[in-house]
Amino acid sequence: MPSPRSASLVAVLMAVVSVLTLSSSGEAQARPVTLEAVSQDSAPGNLTELRREAERSSQALAEATKALEQRQATLAKADSELKKKLDQLRTATAELSKVRKPLADLVQSLYQTPQGGDMAPFLSGASDASSLRALSDMTYLVSGRDEILADVGRLYEEQQRLAAEAQDLRATKLLVEAQLNAEIDTLRKRSAAVVKSLSQALVKLGVRVNQGGRSGAACDPTRVSSAAQYPNGLLPKSVLCPLQQPGRELRADAAIAFVAMNEAYRKRFGKPMCLTDSYRNLAQQQAIFYRRPGFAAVPGRSNHGLGLAVDLCGGVDVFRSVQFNWVEANGKQFGWMHPDWAYHSPFEPWHWEYDPKLGSLL
Repeated sequence: MPSPRSASLVAVLMAVVSVLTLSSSGEAQARPVTLEAVSQDSAPGNLTELRREAERSSQALAEATKALEQRQATLAKADSELKKKLDQLRTATAELSKVRKPLADLVQSLYQTPQGGDMAPFLSGASDASSLRALSDMTYLVSGRDEILADVGRLYEEQQRLAAEAQDLRATKLLVEAQLNAEIDTLRKRSAAVVKSLSQALVKLGVRVNQGGRSGAACDPTRVSSAAQYPNGLLPKSVLCPLQQPGRELRADAAIAFVAMNEAYRKRFGKPMCLTDSYRNLAQQQAIFYRRPGFAAVPGRSNHGLGLAVDLCGGVDVFRSVQFNWVEANGKQFGWMHPDWAYHSPFEPWHWEYDPKLGSLL
């Protein structure tokens, strides 16, 4: 029967087995997730919801993976401490036996030859003070031998108890890891399924996600952190998602939001949005900076170089036109906004930027 300490250890570890998914507050909750549940859920109504679902799935996967790594580290540490304690007990047992062996040998010798030594006069009936002293010594030796046996017995029981705890720990560790790995695999499949649905939706809207040297990952909003690793104006094609407008591209999250806004614009005005510029590499930034001084950011500092800005035409570039007012009024629903500086210094009604923080709140 396991000790209270062993039982409590197993209970704590088993608590980890609850399935991890993320609540709206970002904390882990116990709720089973299956691919069947994903397919049965009502499909998100637009690209913004698909992007948000993809990001939630990615975050859940990251949290579950982190939880597994933390549990593995904790369990490994506990396992190591138990092994260390077992080694210490073995060493203590050996040292105890080594130190008390002479005493045990002497007691054993007295039991085997009671007629010899200082005990002979007492055993023969000719007892005197020295014989009584010898009897007292023997009693002490016998008592010492009993203490040895008791100490060894206690050490043996402690070894057995800790060995059982170590076995329980290892078994629970394997169970926890197996269940968390299964959950991570489910979350990984869920994330891949949502991203696939998002890519298919983009393709249906005319975005060529797998052309021009790109893979579908270029339009995966869960991988925007990889784009942030590159310097301004030096983003590779692998992290730039194409837009419906030929030759235009943005970072994945900005591109998805722009496509969603473009579809809403199309419904309102009967045609897609007009673009004159989107992502600009460093060479393009330098060319525009020297060609239009005062109307372009210093090369390497433009939001165009991050894949987070567009220059619009088709009426949006005319301040207070119907098109401009529509984008101003509706853009924030998709994470796009007209920055304050573009209203006056320099005045650029055509320039619009995607705000990742704003987009994450949608």
